[in-house]
Amino acid sequence: MVLVPGMLCDADLWADVGVPSPVVHAEVTAPDIGGMAEQVLAAVDGPFVLAGLSLGAIAGFEVARRAPGRLAGFCAMATNAGAPRREQLAGWADLDRLTADGGFEAAVARILPAMFADPDPVLHQRFLGMAGRVGPAVFRAQLAAQATRRDAHAAIAGLSCPVLVLCGERDALCPPAFHHKIAAHARDATCHVIPGAGHLLTLEAPDTTTELLRDWLRGLSKELRCPRS
Repeated sequence: MVLVPGMLCDADLWADVGVPSPVVHAEVTAPDIGGMAEQVLAAVDGPFVLAGLSLGAIAGFEVARRAPGRLAGFCAMATNAGAPRREQLAGWADLDRLTADGGFEAAVARILPAMFADPDPVLHQRFLGMAGRVGPAVFRAQLAAQATRRDAHAAIAGLSCPVLVLCGERDALCPPAFHHKIAAHARDATCHVIPGAGHLLTLEAPDTTTELLRDWLRGLSKELRCPRS
């Protein structure tokens, strides 16, 4: 399994989620979505299961477009398969200017409230810690990459592998409607809305996320051993 983090996140995003080994943590540091997809594809050889959250899943959609045969399963969490909206492009440009002018911490503080359904000082510090490790240069590359993404629903429809879609009921950035649309385009999809969770659901609802992911992986493992005729 290849785990792909969201913007301003690193491997700590997955620390509370128990999944079977082996696990590879891919980086998404390229300044365009195509480059991020190539980073994911280069993380391992051969077929793999991809789990991505937010920007990580967006990079995964591009993997689905470029190399669908490499994917044995795809879990998309807290994400958006649509093309950027005008207000998103303007917001990312504002954050990039702020960061370029030395305001990285202010930019992160602006993003923080949308990460969780409820204020939680411990989770806030974990996000701030991840953001600090990612740093301003990678953050600016990730903002640039967001602006290059394309509508990915056709790529999702082209996948033959099972797809798991997870989202938080109270995700302010990527609401459940986005995820129902992703699942509706996939040939073989399961969609779950996690009650009370926000955007970073692996931190805010790790137990539920783990249970859903493990159940899906067990079914996926059976399917890979006994493929449908």
